[in-house]
Amino acid sequence: MTELSREYGEGLYLLCMEEDLATQALEELTTLCGLFRENPDFSRLVSNHALSKQERVSILDAALRGQVHQYVLNFLKILCERGVFGEFGSCVEAYRTFYNRDHRVVEAVATTGVPLSDAQRSLLLEKLSAISGKQVQLTEKVDPAVMGGVLLEMEGKRYDNTLRTRLSQMRQVLTGEV
Repeated sequence: MTELSREYGEGLYLLCMEEDLATQALEELTTLCGLFRENPDFSRLVSNHALSKQERVSILDAALRGQVHQYVLNFLKILCERGVFGEFGSCVEAYRTFYNRDHRVVEAVATTGVPLSDAQRSLLLEKLSAISGKQVQLTEKVDPAVMGGVLLEMEGKRYDNTLRTRLSQMRQVLTGEV
């Protein structure tokens, strides 16, 4: 995260907190990140310096007016006018960091060999919330290389409870390699 994205993300976050719009703005910013990722031509268009600032801002306005809160639209316009629209994703990451801190949310990524059942997901969320003391926002990934168990990343730590790791640990104990 760059200093610019931290500063801009924090500025938008503080404004939205004052107006009780932090959650709505985060949802809209997250949706826009996905849309821009799926449609990179749009991002390139509003970042194209061959067009005037006014033309680029008009494109944003025409595409998003009435679709997102005015603060979010104005934020995008500021990034466009200042020629730093490419920092949008990092700004959203910074916004999310401030939001999560203030709302006691922790993000976790669980990688499993097959999708989690609803019961497994609920149990995992319950345990992670108890461990962290925070609301857990879980992202699930499926990797067939994970033959059993779960590989979890949360708060900068990695917890490997996969079958491969457990078998490796058992082998070390049985062969005296510990």
